[in-house]
Amino acid sequence: MRKIVFFDADGTILDIKKGVPQSAKEAVRKLTENGHDAFLCTGRAFSFVPEEVKQMAFTGMIANCGAYIEYKGKVLLDKEMTVEEAGLSAGILRSCGLIPVMEGTHFMYYDQDEYTNEVDWFAELITKQLGEKWRPIRGNENDMHIAKISAKIRPGCDERRAYAELAPYYDYVKHEEGMAGGTIEFVKKGFSKGFAIALVCGVLGYEKEDTVCFGDSNNDISMFEVTKTGVAMGNASPEIIKRAALVTEDMFHDGIYLGLERLGLI
Repeated sequence: MRKIVFFDADGTILDIKKGVPQSAKEAVRKLTENGHDAFLCTGRAFSFVPEEVKQMAFTGMIANCGAYIEYKGKVLLDKEMTVEEAGLSAGILRSCGLIPVMEGTHFMYYDQDEYTNEVDWFAELITKQLGEKWRPIRGNENDMHIAKISAKIRPGCDERRAYAELAPYYDYVKHEEGMAGGTIEFVKKGFSKGFAIALVCGVLGYEKEDTVCFGDSNNDISMFEVTKTGVAMGNASPEIIKRAALVTEDMFHDGIYLGLERLGLI
């Protein structure tokens, strides 16, 4: 029976330094050759999805933590905050002592003197990988086109006030482990990976029984809540592992390939 399979990016099929394991590329190719749909389903902004991933055999893509959807090259959804909401959000986060990293379909916005390798070891690597898709916040406060924010927690910051003041606009996920540890992800209110999966399945005619997801971190919880079969990577957070029907190896020990093989999909 035809299935639709959703794959998280970072920690599942993609490493920010090492890229995508060859076994994962081969697994997704075999999956789609067998007639199944394969969707990338990432919290990353679409602007920060590497070409290496876009060139894989995915039939569709969910990005911006559910606010962007495309299928077979056609954009089905691309929801943004208003530019007024984006500027207001950056100001609130800074006033609360957090560092804003503003993420959109076409650009990411942050100030390099503020978002440094001391904050995240990979900050300069992100700037390099973004290339022309990076823009500073300063000078663009009134012209930022974003769908979500990754706010960086700093000592003495007032998270509670940030949550309260941004609550009319965003839902949030706090990451305490892994690459996103120390980050609060603010996502356009009502949107999530789970919302996007439900929307895709409705449009394409898939029942829940036909759905599978692979993930590793807490922003994948909504994926596991709306799919029938959740597969946790070997490096997954405890919250993901306890929701999983199957735990596979980590990505560099062929976790995607072996997981799909065990499910009989390749």
